[in-house]
Amino acid sequence: MKLSKLIKSGFKNLGVNKLRTGLAILGIVIGIGSVIALVSMGEASKLAVQSQIQSIGSNLLTVSPGSQTSGAVRGAPGGATTLTNEDAEVIKISAQITTIKNVSPEYSGRIQVIAGRNNSNSQVVGVEPAYADVRKITVSYGGFITSQHVFRMSKVAVLGPSIAEDLFGENTNPVGQTIKINGNDFLVIGITKAKGGSGPTSQDDQIYIPLSTAQKQLFGVKHLTSIALEATSENVMTKAQNEVGYLLLARHKLSDPAEADFRITSQEDLLDTITSVTGTFTTLLSGVAAISLLVGGIGIMNIMLMSVTERTREIGLRKALGAKKKTIIQQFLVESIILTFIGGVIGIILGISGFYVYSQVSGSVFVVTVQSVILAFGVSVGIGILFGWYPARQAANLQPIEALKYE
Repeated sequence: MKLSKLIKSGFKNLGVNKLRTGLAILGIVIGIGSVIALVSMGEASKLAVQSQIQSIGSNLLTVSPGSQTSGAVRGAPGGATTLTNEDAEVIKISAQITTIKNVSPEYSGRIQVIAGRNNSNSQVVGVEPAYADVRKITVSYGGFITSQHVFRMSKVAVLGPSIAEDLFGENTNPVGQTIKINGNDFLVIGITKAKGGSGPTSQDDQIYIPLSTAQKQLFGVKHLTSIALEATSENVMTKAQNEVGYLLLARHKLSDPAEADFRITSQEDLLDTITSVTGTFTTLLSGVAAISLLVGGIGIMNIMLMSVTERTREIGLRKALGAKKKTIIQQFLVESIILTFIGGVIGIILGISGFYVYSQVSGSVFVVTVQSVILAFGVSVGIGILFGWYPARQAANLQPIEALKYE
């Protein structure tokens, strides 16, 4: 029998019981749609993270107190107060360091900030002028922290756009106004440009003040929470980690890298970690969606088995008239593939549409990979063949005489 006749006959047979056919297709639609939407969501999350990290700078290194988790120098857990201003200064001037262009010592902490009747528990970061270059910060209004501000321990502040909106409202320019940070008056001298992102680590939600002011007047500390380093290029990141790592080991009088009381991470390390976590989460959710596909496949097999039972006499008659096993198998396989093909197409459309709506509501990136669509489509057809084979084989193995006697 020609393929066109098999397909035409398949549609005719499936149309006999439309409700049952629709319910069988529904399981495939839900499974395929879920896979498409979840894989796209994971890809969008990965792209959003990549965009945020690249906006900070792809040649950024961060030195933090504690254990070294990546890079050439590795170490055991250490104290959280092991980095000092002197460490940053030595990195700036040392002849051993040939791969670092800018050095930004930093101290950050959460503290109460008040502006009029509005208040917020905000991330306040003590910085030097180099911070703007290292972290790729630009100012939309006013200016940034200068060397004079650091030298004089000035009480000035630069606000991220999100925290500025929280404290002063929308569409306002608070430059020249005063805020209270832990009871101290600070003059707002600038507002940074929005970079996107959310949460306590978002640069849009941070307040920048002179490093000396943060250490001596607000927090009363002598150490740093981090040292941000801008490498001369992306190609020297490993070398830069080595140079800085071994310099700090010597300064901290540590001979064994395993005893390092600091860690050095790059943007690539961070991106790899977040991508791995995102990938694992997406895989987990896709696995849950795959269960829907399995259930849908089992549903299709049950319906095909019911169809075999209902059409036993028809099958017996066809075999009595000379129909071969191959023809019977093809007929039932085509019907099964038609079910999963239609379900797959509808599922792909609904999955893409659903994720589009989600991206518009959440403001995330809308991205659908060709691979996920091909995979989903291939899986839907594969399910039709896999779960349609057994009923088709059962039908083909019926004995003509017994089938004709079936009531």
